[in-house]
Amino acid sequence: MEVSNKRQNKLHIAMFPWFAYGHINPFIQLSNKLSTHDIQISFFSIPGNIDRIKSSLNLSPPNQLVPLTIPPTEGLPPNFDSSSDITPQTAELLQLALDQMQPQVKALLPQFQPQVILFDFAYHWLPSVASELGIKAVHFNTFPAAIHSYLTIPSRMIDPNKPPTLEDLKSPPQGYPKTSTASVKTFEARGYQYLFKSFHVGPCHFIKILAFTNSCDAIIYRTCNEIEGPFIDYFKTQINKPVLLAGPGVPLPPSSELDEKWGMWLGKFPEKSVIYCSFGSETSLNNAQIQEVALGLELTGLPFILVLNFGTSSSIDAHNKLEASLPEGFRERIKDRGVLHTGWVQQQNILAHRSIGCFLTHAGFSSVIEGIVNDCQLAFLPLKADQFMIAKLFSGDLKAGVEVQRRDEDGYFAKEDILEAIKTITVDTDKEPGRSIRENHSNWRKFFMNKETEARYVANLADELKALVQKA
Repeated sequence: MEVSNKRQNKLHIAMFPWFAYGHINPFIQLSNKLSTHDIQISFFSIPGNIDRIKSSLNLSPPNQLVPLTIPPTEGLPPNFDSSSDITPQTAELLQLALDQMQPQVKALLPQFQPQVILFDFAYHWLPSVASELGIKAVHFNTFPAAIHSYLTIPSRMIDPNKPPTLEDLKSPPQGYPKTSTASVKTFEARGYQYLFKSFHVGPCHFIKILAFTNSCDAIIYRTCNEIEGPFIDYFKTQINKPVLLAGPGVPLPPSSELDEKWGMWLGKFPEKSVIYCSFGSETSLNNAQIQEVALGLELTGLPFILVLNFGTSSSIDAHNKLEASLPEGFRERIKDRGVLHTGWVQQQNILAHRSIGCFLTHAGFSSVIEGIVNDCQLAFLPLKADQFMIAKLFSGDLKAGVEVQRRDEDGYFAKEDILEAIKTITVDTDKEPGRSIRENHSNWRKFFMNKETEARYVANLADELKALVQKA
């Protein structure tokens, strides 16, 4: 009876991340940190992700990992159950499948009896389900505050029948902070239009986001005032909702060792001499972009690792697509100093190796933080909406990296643009802007490495979530 009472008094949070690993990982990190504050975690995901989550999630009792079943959905393969299979096309179908999972989730929640649900953007219907069951619903936003305060505030689309034009999206909303993020190129604004398009007859993503923003009990951002203070303050003026901060989400050190094959190859090169290039698990480049990236890396004359994804879980299919995308004769020319890889890699372990000195990244928030804490100079090549903002934030506002130059209309970049960005932070370090970038990078590294800062944010968040439950 004593144990039962203790468990009833313990705050119990149910975690519902979107199924792609770029979203799952921040939820795992937050779960593990909240667990240290006497909070119980129930973590929900699809079967194909379970083993990978198990390797990172703290599953000490009473924490638990709960599989969800994807209902049959036209267009999705019958055995679709893993984030490694997600492409831009299947992502929309998977969100459609997720909408059909509402009865399943509604039936599961009373069995687990959480007091709070932390949900990702795709679970737009969870606040209403939670309300019916007497559970607090909190949106855990894995995107930066800068992009939400720019794009998903009510004034962006007052009339649901009149989505903003391309020119509208190139300009910030009234009162938005005057920073580098307020300057938007044409190709970036075109990417933002995705939010205002309807898929499979349902409402557009903007409408869904606004709906759950209005109906949830609070919003958590994986950020801190030191990085995004002006955007957080502005966002608070636009919505009538508690905004909580989880801190910058500095990843815990990996529990596994670097695979021997990577260690042996990297060990051949001097300290800080290797470029690591990866664009995340959800981002794919087209063949023309791959060629310019590959040739740009070749032009640096430095050793490099190039990781590419092609939206397939088949290693054979990925290998064939890789070979078809490479410049003629490329493999032969770089065989002694370049490695090409498709699929998942031990990114944190690789970045931590003494030989890695530069990280050419898509500017996913987790990747940027991993690069900084591992003392890797950052070159940004963003390819999606949130990545555009993160690249501006860290290169323009914080001046801790450099963004690859792109053409305004279509985002085109050439091999010379890749070379120039990397040179700025690895070769031209005795002149501006390279010198200042490296100095700012070093200062931000000290900030992120300060365990007390992160611990303070997490402790405050744990207290705020407990207080939220006690509110009538």
